[in-house]
Amino acid sequence: MNYSTLKKTATLSFAALLTAGMVSAQDTTKTVTTTTMSTDTTMSSGTTTAKVFGGRGQYKTFSIGINGGLTSPFVAIGGVNDWEKAQLGIGYGISLRSQLAHSFGLQLDLHGGQVKGRNDDNGNPQQIGSRTAFATKFYSATLSGVVNVATIDFIRRKNSVNFFITGGAGLAFYKPSYAETVAQYNGGTDAFNFYLNDANGNPTTPGQPGSGTSKRTVKELIIPIGAGVKFKLTDAVALNLGYTMNFIDGYNFDGTATQRDTRDKFSYGYAGLEFTLGGKGKPNLDWVNPVAMMYDELYDAALRQEVEALKTRVTNVENAVTDLKKDSDGDGVADQFDKCPNTPAGSVVDGSGCVIVFPATAAMSDSSKTGTAYSNIQFEFDSSVLRTSSYPTLDATSADLRSSGATVQVNGYASSEGTAAHNMSLSRDRANSVKTYLVNSGVTASKVKVKAFGETNPIADNSTEEGRVLNRRVAFAKK
Repeated sequence: MNYSTLKKTATLSFAALLTAGMVSAQDTTKTVTTTTMSTDTTMSSGTTTAKVFGGRGQYKTFSIGINGGLTSPFVAIGGVNDWEKAQLGIGYGISLRSQLAHSFGLQLDLHGGQVKGRNDDNGNPQQIGSRTAFATKFYSATLSGVVNVATIDFIRRKNSVNFFITGGAGLAFYKPSYAETVAQYNGGTDAFNFYLNDANGNPTTPGQPGSGTSKRTVKELIIPIGAGVKFKLTDAVALNLGYTMNFIDGYNFDGTATQRDTRDKFSYGYAGLEFTLGGKGKPNLDWVNPVAMMYDELYDAALRQEVEALKTRVTNVENAVTDLKKDSDGDGVADQFDKCPNTPAGSVVDGSGCVIVFPATAAMSDSSKTGTAYSNIQFEFDSSVLRTSSYPTLDATSADLRSSGATVQVNGYASSEGTAAHNMSLSRDRANSVKTYLVNSGVTASKVKVKAFGETNPIADNSTEEGRVLNRRVAFAKK
C-alpha cells in the first residue's frame, strides 16, 4: 500500500473515530430527569452518587499526561525505508485530554525527540550514495481521538485496565541531517554534517562536510495511529504504555530522499503517567463501569420500593375509578353522587339520583291525555325527536288547521344547558319536527311557519330539573 492510500485511509479512520466517539458521548451523557435513585458507586477516592444516566458533569473528565520513550525509523506494519539499520532515539511528550464519554476522548499531544538510523554493519559502511547515518530532531503537535476498546474486570464494579486505540492528525517540525563517512558517524551526532536534501537527494544549502550550514526547519503534515494500555494506579493517576506509528507527508525526514515513491515514517514506544483533575467527590469518567452502574441503578433497593409504591398508587387510582362508575340502582347516577339510592327501575331521576315529580299542569299532562290542539309539545334532553305521547295533540292540531284553513307559527324552545348557539339550533330542529308531522298529516306547508327562540322565554325555572323539563318544548301561535 503506497503512502497516499495510507494517508487517506488514516484520515478517514480518524474521522470515523471522531464521529463514533461523539455519538457515544451523546448516548452516555444523556440525562434522564425521572431517575430519583441515590445509588452509591464506591470508587478508590471515596463514595459518590454518580449515575450512568446522570450526565457528564458528575465526573472528572480532564487529564494531563507526561510520557517518554524510544523512537525508531521503522514501524510495525513494515514498508520501504531509506536506511537499513535502526537506532533507538529518545522521545518525550505531554498530553491534554478531555474525556467526552466512558469510551471516547479527544487528546492534544505535544511531542519532541530525535529519530536515528544507519547503513553500516559492525563499522563497515553499507551506504546509499555517500550517506552512512542520519539523525533528525523533531517536534509535533497533534489532535487525536482516543477510543477505549476493552477493559479488564469489566463485569466487576471497578475497572482496572483499559485498552485503547488512537488516531489523529497534526503538524511536525523537524531538521533532518546525515553523516557522509563512518568517521563522522562514529564521532557522534554532534559531528554529523547537517544538510537538508531536496526531492532528488541533493543538499539544498551548499557547504563542505562539517560546516553545518543547512539548519532550515521543515514543516509537514503528520498522521499518528497507535494503541496502548492504561493501568489504574488510583482514581486520579494512571500508568500508560503505548505505541504510535507516525506517518510524515514528506520525503526527507530521514535526511535523504532516494526512495522518491515513498514518504517517511517513524514509531514511538512510550510509558507515561496521566493525572486526572477535578474534585475529590467526583469519580473519573475514564474508569466508570457503565454496565455495573446500570445494574446497581436498576436493582437498587430504593428504586424497587419506589416501583412498588407506584404500583400501589396505580391500584388505588383504578379502584377509585371503579367506585366512581358503580351504579347499584341503575338510574344513571353513580353511587358516590346518588342522594336517593335504590330508586325503582325505570324512574326518571335528576342529577342527584332522585325521582323527578312533574306538576300536573294543563301544559304538560292534559294535552297528552286528551289530545288538546295547540298544547305544548315536550322533548327529551338534547333531542328533537317527537314523543309518541305528543301524537294526539299534533293530530288534533292538524285537524283544526285543515278544517279552518288557519296559519300557525311553530315556536321552538330549549332549556339552558349547553351553549346559546347550540340551544338555538336545537330549538329550530324541534320546531321543524313538529312542522314535518303536520305537513305529513295533510296541513299545507305554507300554513305552518317555524321560528326558533333557543333558551330564551323560559316558562319555568332553569335552575331546577323540573323547570328545565318544561322548557324543552314547542309552542303554537295560531293566526
